[in-house]
Amino acid sequence: MNARRRTVLAAGAAGAAALATGCGSSDGDGGDASPAPSAPGDAPGGAELARTGDIPVGGGTIFKEQKIVVTQPTEGDFKAFSAVCTHASCLVSTVSDGTINCPCHGSRFSITDAAVEAGPATRPLPAEEISVSSGAIRLG
Repeated sequence: MNARRRTVLAAGAAGAAALATGCGSSDGDGGDASPAPSAPGDAPGGAELARTGDIPVGGGTIFKEQKIVVTQPTEGDFKAFSAVCTHASCLVSTVSDGTINCPCHGSRFSITDAAVEAGPATRPLPAEEISVSSGAIRLG
């Protein structure tokens, strides 16, 4: 094993150990430590994903980190779908002309219901659950 590979492996092992250590309870009573608050845009457990004004009417916005695409087919009608193409698991890259578009092989999905508009994908993008309230779009 060369020195560079040993360095990379050692760094990976140290990082994994640090993550495992950080996941344990440190309050001494055996109970779970309180989770850290979500940062805006993280969107776990109902955190705000976007503002309604961020999603164009007749288009959509891709949230790469969350692997979600949120669309607004008509004004005030918000939909959310997985941003992972059902053909080869590539992340979709654009929303334009009424479709969610995958760059890998050209699959296109409807912004209304994620139905396949053009293959090679044969299955629609799975729906994701969102809530819309007071101008905020949240997961879940």
